[in-house]
Amino acid sequence: MSEKKLSVEELLKRIDELLNVLKMVSRDLTDISKELKAVDVPESAPSPAGEMRTTEDIRVLFPKDLEEMLTFEESDEYIVVKPRQFLGSGNFSKIASIIREAGGDYISAGKDSHFRIQRET
Repeated sequence: MSEKKLSVEELLKRIDELLNVLKMVSRDLTDISKELKAVDVPESAPSPAGEMRTTEDIRVLFPKDLEEMLTFEESDEYIVVKPRQFLGSGNFSKIASIIREAGGDYISAGKDSHFRIQRET
């Protein structure tokens, strides 16, 4: 197989074309980023101060695949989150991260280990 060798000028022209495409993509991404920042997307907003969170408030913080691995229970002071099955280190880390972001923690108690989050915000 013989390949046609490109001249330096042709290579420079192709590089310029690619740079132009990259500049357009960069401008588009900048515009999209600005638009997204301007959109008021409610995340799983925390309850206003002094209100009590429910299991549903916590449940929505999890992607569906993780939520299905967990049970959620309310006590007077806490939302208790327990695994339904062995989580593995990857899923445990993801869940622990979400719990920490919500202000909760992990309680290591052997078979009774669980996550908990204060109900009152």
